[in-house]
Amino acid sequence: MPQPPRPHGLDAHGFIAREGSLARVPAAFRPVVAAVRERLPEVFGARLDGAYLYGSIPRGTARTGRSDLDLFVVLREEPADADHTAARALGAALDREFPQIDGVGTLLYGRPRLLSERERYDLGWFVACLCTPLLGADLAEHLPRYRPDSLLARETNGDLGRLLPRWRRRIADAGDGEPALRPLVRFMSRHLVRTGFTLVMPRWNGWTSELGEMAEVCGAYYPERAAQLRTAARYGHEPVGDPGMLRTYVDDLGPWLAAEYARVHGVKAPRPQDEPAG
Repeated sequence: MPQPPRPHGLDAHGFIAREGSLARVPAAFRPVVAAVRERLPEVFGARLDGAYLYGSIPRGTARTGRSDLDLFVVLREEPADADHTAARALGAALDREFPQIDGVGTLLYGRPRLLSERERYDLGWFVACLCTPLLGADLAEHLPRYRPDSLLARETNGDLGRLLPRWRRRIADAGDGEPALRPLVRFMSRHLVRTGFTLVMPRWNGWTSELGEMAEVCGAYYPERAAQLRTAARYGHEPVGDPGMLRTYVDDLGPWLAAEYARVHGVKAPRPQDEPAG
């Protein structure tokens, strides 16, 4: 079996170390971050509880003109449809104004949900370990420390089996055009690589957010899938609108990964949006 990279990403006590900081934001992206800091309060006013950066920009690995801006926005109450529309409009405006970013992805949640028991090992972990505070109080102060264990693996990415039917519908609705398929390839590539990594995270006993390293770690434990994972990591950074690749994701790599994940860690507890109404 190939040897995985040496584990890292934990503190001296074995907890996942929080990644990213405002000090690491590359100079080219600082005007974008300043604009976000100024405009988010204008959009949400007193309802804004806080905001965070995550992804390559606060980790200091963003590439000018190729990396997207990832925002995590917290409101004091659960967001309404109009709030999501406003967040998308802000993201589109930033994308038009700043050529150094290639799109804006905004996650928008309410404070009560983030601090709920149900989300402690999913959204709570995400805020506490992967998000860099930008505005407001840091909710990590109300959350526990996290180890790279099976509970965390299950509650972060143990829902792939429920997602695959939705992915198939999204692919069918997108058609065959390159512009429509590129975002799907990037999104699904990243999701599958991260799921592959958290599948083996407890065995590796470390943390990384770098897609290439995630693929190498998982591939070391599942060498028969290593080539697929490396390709997915590459497309996570440099996507192409390839319908054949998307079919491979939802018909081969995805179903295998969902089944193996359920076997090793179990299935993520359903969220309200996963449960049928009435």
